[in-house]
Amino acid sequence: MNASPVATPAADARPASRPTIGVLALQGDVREHVAALAHCGAEPVLVRRPEELAAVDGLVIPGGESTAISNLLVAFDLLEPLRARLRAGMPAYGSCAGMILLASEVLDTRPDAEHLSGIDMTVRRNAFGRQVDSFEVDLDFDGVEGGPVRAVFIRAPWVERAGDDVQVLATVPSGPFAGRIVAVRQGAVVATAFHPEVTGDLRVHGLFVDIVRGA
Repeated sequence: MNASPVATPAADARPASRPTIGVLALQGDVREHVAALAHCGAEPVLVRRPEELAAVDGLVIPGGESTAISNLLVAFDLLEPLRARLRAGMPAYGSCAGMILLASEVLDTRPDAEHLSGIDMTVRRNAFGRQVDSFEVDLDFDGVEGGPVRAVFIRAPWVERAGDDVQVLATVPSGPFAGRIVAVRQGAVVATAFHPEVTGDLRVHGLFVDIVRGA
């Protein structure tokens, strides 16, 4: 895994707008997303309460354990406010567990697990296998310049169905999982099955920051 940041425009080379982007800080790899967003020219803030959610221009839902995050959304009274903001057009980006939570349908999850219906897609939880089956691969990623994106898959989901209005951004290029959908976008909502925040490649976060600016 390459921990050196891939060359991206420095924050001061980007447009003057510095959007406030929340990182859902209930469980998962929060710190890495905060660092990536700051490097890409956003003002990252932690979101644990409805009033904090109401103050952001966009939201990152990090990787972690999707059913745990689902339960915590309920416990912190964030589930319905988050659904409402997504329906109102708030930009969002979910990685791994975040992709699961943004789905309209989730397979192989607990019957009491909640999801947000931010993207019209069916996602299969833990589709690539257990922790020991984690792997890395280079992906062609639509909308990201500069060559392939190094993708790290850790107990990752994949997309089994993408709705008519959903843009497929990346698929696994080869091997036993060739063709599986691992990155999508619908409007201002983006989801990846992998963890760009752990590789030092900041281009996916840069894409999301630009989406928030445009919104």
